[in-house]
Amino acid sequence: MHPLSIKVHLKNRRRDSVLMTEGSPARVIFSFAFPIFLSQLFQQLYNTADAWIVGHYLGDRAFAAVASSGSLIFLFISFFIGVSMGAGVVISRYFGAGDREKVSRAVHTNVLVSLIGSLLLCVAGVALTPVILRLMKTDPDVLPLSVTYFWFYFLGAPAAVMYNALKGIMNAVGDSRRPLYYLLFSSALNVFLDWLFVGVSGLDVRWAAIATTISQGASALLCLGQLTRKGTVYRLQLRKLRIDRAILREVLRMGLPSGVQNSVIGLANVLVQTNINTFGDVGVAACGAYSRIEGFAFLLIMSFSMALTTFISQNLGAKKYDRTRYGARFGIITSVLLAEGIGLTIFVFARPFVAAFVDEPESIAIGVTQCRVESLFFCLLAFSHCIAGVCRGAGKAFVPMFVMLSVWCVLRVIVVTVAMRISHSIILLFWAYPLTWFISSVIYLLYYLFSDWIHGFDGKTLSKAA
Repeated sequence: MHPLSIKVHLKNRRRDSVLMTEGSPARVIFSFAFPIFLSQLFQQLYNTADAWIVGHYLGDRAFAAVASSGSLIFLFISFFIGVSMGAGVVISRYFGAGDREKVSRAVHTNVLVSLIGSLLLCVAGVALTPVILRLMKTDPDVLPLSVTYFWFYFLGAPAAVMYNALKGIMNAVGDSRRPLYYLLFSSALNVFLDWLFVGVSGLDVRWAAIATTISQGASALLCLGQLTRKGTVYRLQLRKLRIDRAILREVLRMGLPSGVQNSVIGLANVLVQTNINTFGDVGVAACGAYSRIEGFAFLLIMSFSMALTTFISQNLGAKKYDRTRYGARFGIITSVLLAEGIGLTIFVFARPFVAAFVDEPESIAIGVTQCRVESLFFCLLAFSHCIAGVCRGAGKAFVPMFVMLSVWCVLRVIVVTVAMRISHSIILLFWAYPLTWFISSVIYLLYYLFSDWIHGFDGKTLSKAA
């Protein structure tokens, strides 16, 4: 189907997708990124509420058990999120090119692969969690609570993986509003269940994980309901669920680099978390508080990165190169400025922000130090992620994989390892992040300015599967 046919089709019915190849690039990117930002904001809010309720009602030790979860959860789930990102690029490109048949094949392939992967993740997460937590040198006082939390979290991991896969499909065709509405509901549900299970009923930390699983399952079901509606561009039908080999090859070519990159970054974060764990539950709680605060800045950064990936992919599919360049510049500059504004805010209000999560004066002091070391460099974090988003949208997924693996993984682990041998100071851990953000930003800048990323899909034919 020609792109014009899709546009006419969209005008004649309720909008379930947005063609990002028309209209003001700035307006299109903002209108797409803003709902993503809000959805991630509410997701972060309910994650924060989860941690706050646990810390408030069950104490700092329980908070440390939940706070240490981020790096390990990211290690397990990030691979599947990366593959879904690859599927999103394929879907966006076919959508921009006007090929609804290939959009449908990519949707059904992605859903089935994600379903199989989520079940494997559930088994692996439950089986490997105790071993990995011990290898991470988790404080023995915190270990039983952490194992309990993770077991129940990973039992519900299929809900998290499927929600991200289904949401990614809608985002790929420009629909970022419905995932926001669904997440608003699940966020409110999660906070209510946290309060009910932990605050009112006095149940232990496993019930915080159960509340998260229930809420993620609810949002996944809502996404599934939308995807199965008749008349949508991306309609999902159970009888069409099969793996299209040609489409799968494209998805893996785009998604495997991101999946591997995310997993190795997750592994590097686990190694850094291992060093943080050597500072006891005080250090773990402090860094956990900072990670919740940083998460709010990261939301904005990832919103523009995801918007740029979809925008670039759709417009390159339609071969609108000048529009692609303009949109990339706008998204990068806007994200960098907004991220730095958030960083300055965190720098100024670091103490009350950290104190909202932990009570011990020593934990507060460590958390404030981390905020003030890292927050002023959020502009570099935003720049790196946005260029990575541009590369993925242009079919250059191996570029961010190489940069992230070499700098954010290998180099960061080397810096942390050497620093800890020179001096067992937690501040040295904090400085490893701005240093690696700076190096990756320099590499990305050179690639963006001097490579021919704009023609990333030229010479690559779309899938010819019959």
